[in-house]
Amino acid sequence: MHIVKTIFNFYLNASIHVALAVYSFVRITELYFNLPYNETLDYFIFYGTITGYNFVKYFGIAKFHHRSLTNNLKIIQLFSLVCFVFLCYYGLQLEFRTLLFFVPFTLITILYAIPFLSGFKNNLRSLSYLKIVIVAFVWAGVTVVLPVYDVQESFVSLELVFSFLQRLLVVAILILPFDIRDVQFDAISLQTIPKKIGVERTKKLGYVLLMISLVFEFVIAPNSNYRNVFLCCFFIILFLLMRATVKQSKYYSSFWVELFPVFWAVLLYGIVSF
Repeated sequence: MHIVKTIFNFYLNASIHVALAVYSFVRITELYFNLPYNETLDYFIFYGTITGYNFVKYFGIAKFHHRSLTNNLKIIQLFSLVCFVFLCYYGLQLEFRTLLFFVPFTLITILYAIPFLSGFKNNLRSLSYLKIVIVAFVWAGVTVVLPVYDVQESFVSLELVFSFLQRLLVVAILILPFDIRDVQFDAISLQTIPKKIGVERTKKLGYVLLMISLVFEFVIAPNSNYRNVFLCCFFIILFLLMRATVKQSKYYSSFWVELFPVFWAVLLYGIVSF
């Protein structure tokens, strides 16, 4: 049982779970826009997510405590290096214009961890109200716009814009349970949405954003099957947001909330294939 728990914690701490969530979002986009399965791009994004997230999460620790790193963190560093190699492998197979499009999102990820503001003391993560927008923007850009751009020369359309906005809202909603959880841990200077307006108002904001995302679904869904799946997902997100508390269980946000894109993708592929 201890071994299973160790493996599961590594799965979460090494950002494999979040990478699977991002990968699922990409597959959802491929369905909505009737794109062919692109193994090269999909795995590039998967390994890029692991590399980027582990860089953001452990940059400060590795920088200031590199001599006293725990064995677990050293293993995660080695794992991240392997993922970076795979990232480069798949990246070399992509068109140059796709890699060029990916550059701004890479820079945002780097600046999210490395201090460059206020005399190199703060990073993008410290921008309280923009934090959630930055993360949602990167996720939406990479999982919606990038897959479409990779296969279509003329890719800008109202459907793409609405899909981007819906994905941005969904990701922002999924971040709220994390921010609610972190109220007790965040520094006073980091004024996240729950710390500024309170937990209950944060949930109400999430409900409003969720309703807007549902409206977008009726515009972008290819057929009623897609809408029915999203309607099911609508109630799942609603439940996850309603149940989010400051003192939530260890795996509530890090596993169950981040599992949502995987569930959406599996359900969608099951319905469409059937």
